[in-house]
Amino acid sequence: MKIIPVLDLKNGLVVHAKQGMRDAYQPINTTLCQDSDIYKVIEAFLSLYKFDTFYIADLNAITLQGDHDDLITAVVTAYPQLQFWVDRGYQKTRDYPRNYLPVLGSECFTDTNIEELRDFNERFILSLDYAQAGALGASSILIKPELWPETVIIMTMFRVGSQLGPDVDKLSTFCTQYPHKKFVAAGGIRNIADLQSIKALGVQHALLASALHSGTINKADIANL
Repeated sequence: MKIIPVLDLKNGLVVHAKQGMRDAYQPINTTLCQDSDIYKVIEAFLSLYKFDTFYIADLNAITLQGDHDDLITAVVTAYPQLQFWVDRGYQKTRDYPRNYLPVLGSECFTDTNIEELRDFNERFILSLDYAQAGALGASSILIKPELWPETVIIMTMFRVGSQLGPDVDKLSTFCTQYPHKKFVAAGGIRNIADLQSIKALGVQHALLASALHSGTINKADIANL
């Protein structure tokens, strides 16, 4: 299983995401990193483990309150050896840097424009986004797996930054129905036991932030996976 650290950007700082309540997110100040500067947080993660892929969520862009385009471009350029999965909300295809993969979230698309995913020629990461009440955004994407790329995030937002644990039932259903896809768990992962349980289902990647910042998942745990 591959672990991918998450960097949630809001108003220029890395913030602590919790249960999708974006208005309440506060700058990072944790055991792992006391500084919310994105470069400092990346270096803190790299001091923990030699991660080769990072996930960046531009919360301002996702919520249509500005963006971090210049900062993200600078970060991607500064770390050419790393791969970045970048969620900037609704995106159209363009020329991306070699180490940049757009994350396209269902919450930012509608049933009328979801066919635009074909324009990316599968060079993107799909995020199937869920609130506690159910799927967000373009519901038709759930019945059109032909639009999906190889790698698909199952994003349970109400579990992010919580102690609820991963959505094992949902992950199990997707892994069983689409065994040829690489699924990424996002939201609620608390410890190594959670990672082992979803790995047994066939989940191949996990997005993590809180558990890395708090130390409940450490270097030895990651190596043992």
